[in-house]
Amino acid sequence: MRITSTTPTFTASAPFRLFAMSLVAMGAAVAVYGVNAAPERTWPNLLLDGFYVASLGVSAIFFLATQRVTGARWSASLRRVPEAFTSVLPFAAPLILILFFGRHVLYSWTHPGELAHEPAIAGKVQYLQVPGVFGRMIFVLAAWIFFAWLFRRTSRRQDENPELSLALHQKLTNYAVIFVPVFALTLTLAAFDWILSTDPHWFSTMYAVLVFAGTFVQGIAAVTLAVVILRERGFLRESVSDHQLHDLGKMMFAFSTFWAYIWVCQYLLIWYGNIPEEVTHFVSRTNGPWLYFFAVNPIVNWVIPFLVLLSVRSKCTPRTLKSIAILLLCGHWLDLYLLIMPSVWSAPKFGLFEVPIAAGYLALLYLVFVRSLGQAALVPLNDPILAYEKLQVIAHQPPIRRKLRGVEQ
Repeated sequence: MRITSTTPTFTASAPFRLFAMSLVAMGAAVAVYGVNAAPERTWPNLLLDGFYVASLGVSAIFFLATQRVTGARWSASLRRVPEAFTSVLPFAAPLILILFFGRHVLYSWTHPGELAHEPAIAGKVQYLQVPGVFGRMIFVLAAWIFFAWLFRRTSRRQDENPELSLALHQKLTNYAVIFVPVFALTLTLAAFDWILSTDPHWFSTMYAVLVFAGTFVQGIAAVTLAVVILRERGFLRESVSDHQLHDLGKMMFAFSTFWAYIWVCQYLLIWYGNIPEEVTHFVSRTNGPWLYFFAVNPIVNWVIPFLVLLSVRSKCTPRTLKSIAILLLCGHWLDLYLLIMPSVWSAPKFGLFEVPIAAGYLALLYLVFVRSLGQAALVPLNDPILAYEKLQVIAHQPPIRRKLRGVEQ
């Protein structure tokens, strides 16, 4: 890895890239073998890991959008990190689209007559049609890729065109305003079409909000982890302060609590109502070996992060932030595992299919991330927010008194 004194750039070491490529190759080989030898075990893993990677990419766009819409200035110097995560979407899209070939394993509604006894008012028979579901899938992925490209392209243009910095800054803000409702619509479609429909007889109006909460926490945790590691290795040491780490810690603290609020609300409303067609989702997840995973889920995703990040000091400590970020990234994977797997499996499975496929997806994410991170300066150039802050620092510095040829100046 290397860093320059003025405009730092990033290059991942060759051994790390080689190791990641070997994991991708191993995961691909196991997936190809599993699709033919054990499709009922492989396709759910492809859905889980594909959605995990894609949701990380789109949550990075949403992270950028929230900073623009709210007028936040603290994150300007680290925005290249979420921009790099958005680059994974063009690679995640085909990994999601191949689920079309495993639709009969993943989605029981693709079997003739599966929804014949559903009430017509529910509209599930009309909504869950193969052309419609996968047509919406293409639309969602295309929208995510388009906005990822738009944000990244405009940001790089700002580096190359200092005279257009203010105009491009306003463009990024306008794109963010447009993306927020697009994100709400597309993530809702993705949550219902790709995940909830694995159990087509169950429904919850809070489901999409729960998926959103977990997705955003995942994005914040990924950005935090990358920023802390880059800062520790010297790449962002001069541009990311303890105050910015504190802000990232506050975001993880706040939105993990928001996830817990939605998770508890959905569970309590269904438990209290005790309506037979509504409780099926939680009955399968709170019985047998699934119960242990169900109990661990809120502990990993909220209890531990809440208790650890409660103090101000912990939110500013890089080692603590890094540990909690890793914990939340693993916790979101577990949360998705519990949303998907009990609908298609009778018992949890971890072994020769789950580990290599998940490792391959994560290695692909790493390769795309470091490649994108090295294609532009780590600290944005010509950003008006950074320029303003630099002027403020200079303006508040005490005047320098120096002597030149005997004349005090």
